[in-house]
Amino acid sequence: MGRSAEPEPPGHVKVVEVVAGLITDARGRVLLARRTEGRDLAGLWEFPGGKREPGETPEGTLVRELQEELGIEARIDGHLITVPHDAPGRSLRLDVRRVSRWKGVPRGREGQALAWVPPHKLPSYAMPPADRPVVAALLHPDRYAISPVPAGGADEGADAWLAGLDAALGRGVRRIQVRLPGIAPGLRRALAIAAAARCREAGAQLLVNSDVELAREVGAGLHLRAAELAALGARPRLAAGALLAASCHDAEGLARAARLGCDFAVLGAVKPTATHPGHPGIGWDAFARLRGEVSLPVYALGGLGPEDLPEARRHGAQGIAGIRALWPPA
Repeated sequence: MGRSAEPEPPGHVKVVEVVAGLITDARGRVLLARRTEGRDLAGLWEFPGGKREPGETPEGTLVRELQEELGIEARIDGHLITVPHDAPGRSLRLDVRRVSRWKGVPRGREGQALAWVPPHKLPSYAMPPADRPVVAALLHPDRYAISPVPAGGADEGADAWLAGLDAALGRGVRRIQVRLPGIAPGLRRALAIAAAARCREAGAQLLVNSDVELAREVGAGLHLRAAELAALGARPRLAAGALLAASCHDAEGLARAARLGCDFAVLGAVKPTATHPGHPGIGWDAFARLRGEVSLPVYALGGLGPEDLPEARRHGAQGIAGIRALWPPA
Protein backbone atom coordinates (compact mmCIF):
# COMPACT_ATOMS: atom_id res chain seq x y z
CA MET A 1 0.00 0.00 0.00
CA GLY A 2 1.55 3.30 -1.10
CA ARG A 3 1.96 5.28 2.09
CA SER A 4 5.50 6.54 1.53
CA ALA A 5 6.19 10.24 1.03
CA GLU A 6 9.02 12.01 -0.84
CA PRO A 7 11.43 14.09 1.29
CA GLU A 8 10.22 17.65 1.92
CA PRO A 9 12.11 20.86 2.77
CA PRO A 10 13.02 21.29 6.47
CA GLY A 11 10.11 22.57 8.52
CA HIS A 12 7.52 21.56 5.94
CA VAL A 13 4.83 19.17 7.12
CA LYS A 14 3.27 17.23 4.27
CA VAL A 15 -0.28 15.99 4.76
CA VAL A 16 -0.66 12.51 3.29
CA GLU A 17 -4.22 11.29 2.88
CA VAL A 18 -4.55 7.51 2.74
CA VAL A 19 -7.73 5.47 2.31
CA ALA A 20 -7.72 1.87 3.51
CA GLY A 21 -10.24 -0.95 3.45
CA LEU A 22 -11.41 -3.09 6.33
CA ILE A 23 -12.11 -6.06 4.06
CA THR A 24 -14.08 -8.87 5.69
CA ASP A 25 -15.08 -12.23 4.21
CA ALA A 26 -18.14 -14.39 4.87
CA ARG A 27 -16.45 -15.89 7.94
CA GLY A 28 -15.81 -12.47 9.44
CA ARG A 29 -12.05 -12.60 8.86
CA VAL A 30 -10.15 -9.41 8.04
CA LEU A 31 -7.68 -9.11 5.16
CA LEU A 32 -4.21 -7.74 5.96
CA ALA A 33 -1.36 -7.01 3.57
CA ARG A 34 2.32 -7.07 4.48
CA ARG A 35 4.53 -4.16 3.48
CA THR A 36 7.23 -5.31 1.06
CA GLU A 37 10.97 -4.90 1.42
CA GLY A 38 12.43 -1.57 0.34
CA ARG A 39 9.50 0.49 1.69
CA ASP A 40 9.02 2.36 4.92
CA LEU A 41 7.92 0.06 7.75
CA ALA A 42 8.73 -3.03 5.68
CA GLY A 43 7.43 -6.27 7.13
CA LEU A 44 4.56 -4.72 9.06
CA TRP A 45 0.96 -5.69 8.38
CA GLU A 46 -1.64 -3.12 7.36
CA PHE A 47 -5.13 -2.67 5.95
CA PRO A 48 -4.96 -2.57 2.13
CA GLY A 49 -5.37 0.75 0.36
CA GLY A 50 -3.30 3.70 -0.69
CA LYS A 51 -2.74 7.41 -1.13
CA ARG A 52 -5.58 9.64 -2.24
CA GLU A 53 -4.83 11.54 -5.44
CA PRO A 54 -5.99 15.13 -6.11
CA GLY A 55 -9.63 15.26 -7.18
CA GLU A 56 -10.46 11.75 -5.96
CA THR A 57 -13.17 10.90 -3.49
CA PRO A 58 -12.19 8.56 -0.66
CA GLU A 59 -14.42 5.87 -2.16
CA GLY A 60 -12.85 6.36 -5.59
CA THR A 61 -9.37 6.09 -4.13
CA LEU A 62 -10.14 2.84 -2.38
CA VAL A 63 -11.81 1.26 -5.41
CA ARG A 64 -8.76 2.13 -7.54
CA GLU A 65 -6.20 0.99 -4.97
CA LEU A 66 -7.89 -2.34 -4.30
CA GLN A 67 -8.05 -3.02 -8.03
CA GLU A 68 -4.36 -2.18 -8.46
CA GLU A 69 -3.10 -3.98 -5.36
CA LEU A 70 -5.46 -6.94 -5.03
CA GLY A 71 -7.17 -7.29 -8.41
CA ILE A 72 -10.70 -6.97 -6.98
CA GLU A 73 -13.65 -4.75 -7.85
CA ALA A 74 -14.83 -3.58 -4.45
CA ARG A 75 -18.04 -1.98 -3.26
CA ILE A 76 -17.35 0.43 -0.43
CA ASP A 77 -19.53 0.31 2.67
CA GLY A 78 -19.57 2.69 5.65
CA HIS A 79 -16.86 4.69 7.36
CA LEU A 80 -15.13 3.10 10.38
CA ILE A 81 -12.59 5.69 11.57
CA THR A 82 -10.18 8.33 10.29
CA VAL A 83 -6.91 8.22 12.21
CA PRO A 84 -4.64 11.28 12.26
CA HIS A 85 -1.01 10.34 12.90
CA ASP A 86 2.02 12.61 13.02
CA ALA A 87 5.46 11.47 11.93
CA PRO A 88 8.69 13.40 11.27
CA GLY A 89 8.11 15.62 8.24
CA ARG A 90 4.56 14.54 7.49
CA SER A 91 1.08 14.24 8.88
CA LEU A 92 -0.92 11.15 7.92
CA ARG A 93 -4.70 10.89 7.78
CA LEU A 94 -5.77 7.25 7.49
CA ASP A 95 -9.42 7.06 6.37
CA VAL A 96 -10.74 3.51 6.86
CA ARG A 97 -13.87 2.24 5.09
CA ARG A 98 -15.61 -1.10 5.46
CA VAL A 99 -15.62 -3.49 2.48
CA SER A 100 -17.70 -6.67 2.62
CA ARG A 101 -18.55 -7.13 -1.09
CA TRP A 102 -16.25 -7.46 -4.08
CA LYS A 103 -15.70 -9.33 -7.33
CA GLY A 104 -12.58 -11.37 -7.95
CA VAL A 105 -10.10 -13.18 -5.72
CA PRO A 106 -7.72 -10.97 -3.67
CA ARG A 107 -4.10 -11.54 -4.64
CA GLY A 108 -0.95 -9.63 -3.81
CA ARG A 109 -0.37 -8.12 -7.24
CA GLU A 110 2.63 -6.08 -5.98
CA GLY A 111 4.37 -9.03 -4.34
CA GLN A 112 2.88 -8.40 -0.92
CA ALA A 113 1.84 -11.27 1.33
CA LEU A 114 -1.81 -11.42 2.35
CA ALA A 115 -3.45 -12.93 5.42
CA TRP A 116 -7.07 -13.52 6.39
CA VAL A 117 -7.14 -12.93 10.14
CA PRO A 118 -9.91 -13.59 12.70
CA PRO A 119 -10.66 -10.23 14.35
CA HIS A 120 -9.60 -11.33 17.83
CA LYS A 121 -6.13 -12.17 16.49
CA LEU A 122 -5.51 -8.77 14.87
CA PRO A 123 -3.69 -7.35 17.94
CA SER A 124 -1.00 -10.02 17.58
CA TYR A 125 0.07 -8.68 14.16
CA ALA A 126 2.79 -6.02 14.09
CA MET A 127 1.31 -2.92 12.43
CA PRO A 128 2.25 0.69 11.67
CA PRO A 129 1.21 3.11 14.43
CA ALA A 130 -1.71 4.55 12.44
CA ASP A 131 -3.28 1.11 11.92
CA ARG A 132 -3.40 0.17 15.61
CA PRO A 133 -6.31 2.47 16.52
CA VAL A 134 -8.24 0.90 13.62
CA VAL A 135 -8.03 -2.48 15.35
CA ALA A 136 -9.26 -0.92 18.59
CA ALA A 137 -12.15 0.77 16.78
CA LEU A 138 -13.15 -2.60 15.36
CA LEU A 139 -12.81 -4.66 18.54
CA HIS A 140 -13.52 -2.44 21.52
CA PRO A 141 -16.47 -0.38 22.83
CA ASP A 142 -17.22 3.02 21.31
CA ARG A 143 -18.81 4.33 24.54
CA TYR A 144 -17.19 4.66 27.96
CA ALA A 145 -19.70 5.47 30.69
CA ILE A 146 -18.48 7.23 33.84
CA SER A 147 -20.58 6.82 36.95
CA PRO A 148 -22.22 9.77 38.70
CA VAL A 149 -22.11 10.20 42.46
CA PRO A 150 -25.13 8.59 44.16
CA ALA A 151 -27.71 11.18 45.23
CA GLY A 152 -29.73 11.23 48.44
CA GLY A 153 -29.25 8.86 51.35
CA ALA A 154 -26.90 5.90 51.21
CA ASP A 155 -29.52 3.19 50.62
CA GLU A 156 -31.80 5.15 48.32
CA GLY A 157 -28.88 6.66 46.43
CA ALA A 158 -27.19 3.27 46.00
CA ASP A 159 -30.37 1.71 44.60
CA ALA A 160 -30.80 4.53 42.09
CA TRP A 161 -27.10 4.33 41.15
CA LEU A 162 -27.34 0.61 40.43
CA ALA A 163 -30.54 1.17 38.43
CA GLY A 164 -28.62 3.70 36.33
CA LEU A 165 -25.84 1.17 35.78
CA ASP A 166 -28.39 -1.45 34.71
CA ALA A 167 -29.92 1.05 32.29
CA ALA A 168 -26.52 1.88 30.77
CA LEU A 169 -25.74 -1.81 30.30
CA GLY A 170 -29.21 -2.33 28.86
CA ARG A 171 -28.45 0.33 26.25
CA GLY A 172 -25.38 -1.58 25.12
CA VAL A 173 -22.61 0.28 26.95
CA ARG A 174 -19.81 -2.23 27.47
CA ARG A 175 -17.08 -0.18 29.14
CA ILE A 176 -17.83 1.34 32.55
CA GLN A 177 -15.83 3.47 34.99
CA VAL A 178 -16.77 3.53 38.68
CA ARG A 179 -15.88 7.04 39.80
CA LEU A 180 -17.19 7.92 43.28
CA PRO A 181 -15.34 10.93 44.75
CA GLY A 182 -16.31 11.87 48.29
CA ILE A 183 -18.24 8.67 48.94
CA ALA A 184 -17.67 6.72 52.17
CA PRO A 185 -15.21 3.85 51.63
CA GLY A 186 -17.70 1.19 52.68
CA LEU A 187 -20.34 2.36 50.22
CA ARG A 188 -17.77 2.81 47.45
CA ARG A 189 -16.56 -0.76 47.96
CA ALA A 190 -20.12 -2.16 48.02
CA LEU A 191 -21.03 -0.36 44.79
CA ALA A 192 -17.83 -1.48 43.08
CA ILE A 193 -18.49 -5.11 44.04
CA ALA A 194 -22.08 -4.88 42.79
CA ALA A 195 -20.95 -3.17 39.58
CA ALA A 196 -18.33 -5.85 38.93
CA ALA A 197 -20.96 -8.58 39.20
CA ARG A 198 -23.35 -6.78 36.87
CA CYS A 199 -20.62 -6.06 34.33
CA ARG A 200 -19.46 -9.69 34.31
CA GLU A 201 -23.01 -10.84 33.68
CA ALA A 202 -23.40 -8.35 30.81
CA GLY A 203 -19.98 -9.07 29.29
CA ALA A 204 -18.87 -5.51 29.99
CA GLN A 205 -15.47 -4.18 31.08
CA LEU A 206 -15.20 -2.38 34.42
CA LEU A 207 -12.57 0.10 35.59
CA VAL A 208 -12.27 1.72 39.02
CA ASN A 209 -11.17 5.33 39.24
CA SER A 210 -7.96 5.99 41.19
CA ASP A 211 -8.24 3.19 43.80
CA VAL A 212 -5.79 0.47 42.76
CA GLU A 213 -6.49 -1.74 45.81
CA LEU A 214 -10.24 -1.70 45.15
CA ALA A 215 -9.62 -2.44 41.47
CA ARG A 216 -7.55 -5.47 42.43
CA GLU A 217 -10.14 -6.65 44.94
CA VAL A 218 -13.02 -6.67 42.46
CA GLY A 219 -10.90 -7.81 39.50
CA ALA A 220 -11.44 -4.58 37.58
CA GLY A 221 -9.25 -2.28 35.56
CA LEU A 222 -7.87 1.02 36.85
CA HIS A 223 -8.52 4.54 35.56
CA LEU A 224 -5.84 7.05 36.54
CA ARG A 225 -6.42 10.76 37.11
CA ALA A 226 -4.01 13.06 35.30
CA ALA A 227 -2.02 13.79 38.47
CA GLU A 228 -1.69 10.08 39.23
CA LEU A 229 -0.53 9.39 35.70
CA ALA A 230 2.21 12.02 36.07
CA ALA A 231 3.44 10.47 39.33
CA LEU A 232 3.73 6.86 38.16
CA GLY A 233 6.91 5.39 36.80
CA ALA A 234 5.62 1.91 35.99
CA ARG A 235 2.33 0.25 35.12
CA PRO A 236 0.42 -0.78 38.27
CA ARG A 237 -0.07 -4.48 38.90
CA LEU A 238 -3.69 -5.44 38.20
CA ALA A 239 -5.72 -8.60 37.73
CA ALA A 240 -4.94 -10.64 34.61
CA GLY A 241 -6.53 -8.99 31.59
CA ALA A 242 -7.58 -5.87 33.53
CA LEU A 243 -7.37 -2.59 31.63
CA LEU A 244 -5.37 0.52 32.49
CA ALA A 245 -6.65 3.91 31.35
CA ALA A 246 -5.88 7.55 32.08
CA SER A 247 -7.44 11.00 31.87
CA CYS A 248 -5.36 13.35 29.73
CA HIS A 249 -5.62 17.04 28.92
CA ASP A 250 -2.62 17.68 26.67
CA ALA A 251 0.08 16.09 24.52
CA GLU A 252 2.35 15.48 27.50
CA GLY A 253 -0.33 13.51 29.29
CA LEU A 254 -1.06 11.38 26.23
CA ALA A 255 2.66 10.67 25.82
CA ARG A 256 2.87 9.58 29.46
CA ALA A 257 -0.13 7.29 29.03
CA ALA A 258 1.51 5.67 26.01
CA ARG A 259 4.85 5.19 27.82
CA LEU A 260 3.14 3.69 30.84
CA GLY A 261 1.39 1.12 28.65
CA CYS A 262 -2.16 2.36 29.11
CA ASP A 263 -4.71 0.47 27.07
CA PHE A 264 -6.57 3.68 26.25
CA ALA A 265 -6.89 7.32 27.28
CA VAL A 266 -9.64 9.90 27.66
CA LEU A 267 -9.04 13.41 26.28
CA GLY A 268 -11.08 16.57 26.68
CA ALA A 269 -13.14 18.50 27.28
CA VAL A 270 -14.01 18.75 23.59
CA LYS A 271 -17.18 20.84 24.05
CA PRO A 272 -18.48 23.06 26.87
CA THR A 273 -19.81 21.14 29.87
CA ALA A 274 -22.07 21.95 32.82
CA THR A 275 -19.26 21.03 35.24
CA HIS A 276 -16.88 23.62 33.69
CA PRO A 277 -19.00 26.69 32.91
CA GLY A 278 -17.29 29.29 30.78
CA HIS A 279 -14.76 26.83 29.34
CA PRO A 280 -15.32 26.53 25.57
CA GLY A 281 -13.65 23.14 25.16
CA ILE A 282 -10.71 22.34 22.91
CA GLY A 283 -12.82 21.52 19.83
CA TRP A 284 -12.51 18.67 17.37
CA ASP A 285 -9.53 20.02 15.43
CA ALA A 286 -7.41 20.26 18.56
CA PHE A 287 -8.59 16.82 19.66
CA ALA A 288 -7.48 15.33 16.33
CA ARG A 289 -4.14 17.13 16.49
CA LEU A 290 -3.39 15.82 19.98
CA ARG A 291 -4.74 12.37 19.17
CA GLY A 292 -2.36 12.19 16.21
CA GLU A 293 0.68 12.19 18.47
CA VAL A 294 0.02 8.74 19.96
CA SER A 295 -1.17 5.39 18.62
CA LEU A 296 -3.21 4.24 21.62
CA PRO A 297 -7.04 4.47 21.49
CA VAL A 298 -8.41 7.79 22.77
CA TYR A 299 -11.98 8.58 23.84
CA ALA A 300 -13.34 12.09 23.43
CA LEU A 301 -14.82 13.59 26.60
CA GLY A 302 -16.84 16.68 27.40
CA GLY A 303 -20.36 17.68 26.37
CA LEU A 304 -20.77 14.70 24.06
CA GLY A 305 -23.51 12.12 23.49
CA PRO A 306 -24.12 9.12 21.25
CA GLU A 307 -25.13 11.47 18.43
CA ASP A 308 -21.51 12.71 18.38
CA LEU A 309 -20.04 9.27 17.63
CA PRO A 310 -19.74 9.74 13.83
CA GLU A 311 -17.96 13.08 14.32
CA ALA A 312 -15.72 11.56 16.98
CA ARG A 313 -14.69 8.73 14.65
CA ARG A 314 -13.98 11.23 11.85
CA HIS A 315 -11.42 12.85 14.17
CA GLY A 316 -9.75 9.64 15.26
CA ALA A 317 -11.56 8.94 18.53
CA GLN A 318 -12.20 5.43 19.77
CA GLY A 319 -15.58 6.82 20.77
CA ILE A 320 -17.08 9.06 23.43
CA ALA A 321 -16.85 9.08 27.22
CA GLY A 322 -19.24 10.78 29.58
CA ILE A 323 -21.58 10.71 32.55
CA ARG A 324 -24.94 12.30 31.76
CA ALA A 325 -25.32 11.10 28.18
CA LEU A 326 -24.33 7.49 28.90
CA TRP A 327 -25.54 6.85 32.47
CA PRO A 328 -29.33 7.32 32.40
CA PRO A 329 -30.92 8.81 35.52
CA ALA A 330 -32.96 6.26 37.46
